[in-house]
Amino acid sequence: MAGVITVAVVDDDRMLLDGMRAWLGGVPELRLVATAATVGELLAAGSDAPPPDVVLLDLVLRDGSAPADNIRSLLATGSRVLVISTVPDRTRIIESVRAGADGYLTKDNDLPTLVAAVKDIATGQGTHSPELAFACAHDDSPARPRLSPRERQILLDYASGMTLKSAARRAGITVHTAKDYLDRVKTKYRQAGRPTFTKIDLARRVREDSLDAG
Repeated sequence: MAGVITVAVVDDDRMLLDGMRAWLGGVPELRLVATAATVGELLAAGSDAPPPDVVLLDLVLRDGSAPADNIRSLLATGSRVLVISTVPDRTRIIESVRAGADGYLTKDNDLPTLVAAVKDIATGQGTHSPELAFACAHDDSPARPRLSPRERQILLDYASGMTLKSAARRAGITVHTAKDYLDRVKTKYRQAGRPTFTKIDLARRVREDSLDAG
């Protein structure tokens, strides 16, 4: 089973769970290891087992649990989270990603799309679905700073692993100017209530806001 991605599904729709078992049972690269109606049920049942690589999490569960709390609870175990929902709710998509979800898909997507998303998430790449891209492109909440094209370019290059010197060279500016742009980015995120200090923080903001998707 080396190289197989373990998957769990949290959803209170029994028909969907049955469908997921049938779907994922035919994908050799994935192995469904658990299903549950709530996050608490999943965590209790798997307390003695390694956490699944990826959890498919229904956005709204009938137990009334908060989506952001569910996402954080799953992340704390070491799993990555792909949120699935019946509708592309822009506000909830953004809230889910900011809570740490690695992706968001509506339930009308086909099996190849789901499998591709799970694979991307398992390898730490995250997944950029049309729903997520649309939500981020139209996100005008105060928590999403407005970055200038040059600020965005320096942020993306630096957060992707470039040195500041390399990012500056690519942009055709001095290192001092590039640092000024990066400092402005950090200030804007701090003013938006999302403190950002390190390169890891910057990379997280890029993923949370899907800045590399559009």
